[in-house]
Amino acid sequence: MSRPESTAPEPDTGAAETPFRLPDGSDPDAPAFAEPWQAQAFALAVALHQRGVFTWSEWAAELSRQVASPGAAQDGSDYYRHWLAAIEALLSQKGVAGPETVDAVSSAWQRAAHATPHGQPITLENDPKRA
Repeated sequence: MSRPESTAPEPDTGAAETPFRLPDGSDPDAPAFAEPWQAQAFALAVALHQRGVFTWSEWAAELSRQVASPGAAQDGSDYYRHWLAAIEALLSQKGVAGPETVDAVSSAWQRAAHATPHGQPITLENDPKRA
């Protein structure tokens, strides 16, 4: 008994039809982020969105403004710095935290990091200027 021929088209596995392709020379197993702080910035943006601080449309618009700002690196090496700038801008626009608050908290974390013994978790309680 013979099988009927399939009328379904064969899937096209050609690269021309692939919707996404890594650039030539890219390693698919390479880390997604060059440095840990970039992953943290990514996670912070996701967490702020999940908490309703901003919509993805607002995020995309602000990130686009930051990436298009004068002085942006043409090679994209400052891409995640634009993420931080976009987060800070949205926090200010939404009345969550102005630049002074962001700067104060950032400074507190830096002081805490310098005051924390190696191998110990960094907490704001380690900030020597904490009241």
